Amino acid sequence: MSEALLVHEAVFEVTSELGLHARPAGQFVTLADRFEAEIKVGRGDEWVDGRSVLSLLSLAASKGTRLCVRAVGPDAREAVEALGALLEQARAAD
Repeated sequence: MSEALLVHEAVFEVTSELGLHARPAGQFVTLADRFEAEIKVGRGDEWVDGRSVLSLLSLAASKGTRLCVRAVGPDAREAVEALGALLEQARAAD
């Protein structure tokens, strides 16, 4: 019997004055790579691979942009929570 497909998502607002630029996008990808779940990041109708710095940068997420982080897989909840914590940490560092 196979495990049920787990999906988890949450919306985060980019609060950094610099937006989602290269350094935080790289940190996001490094953390995302630690999880088995497939990770996508969405802005409006556009969804990109959460394991690609260039894809994340293509979202052009400036301050105030709302991004949805979605994970699908056995560790989906843990992935979204960890990525959310990373985004919160980045906010506190500004």
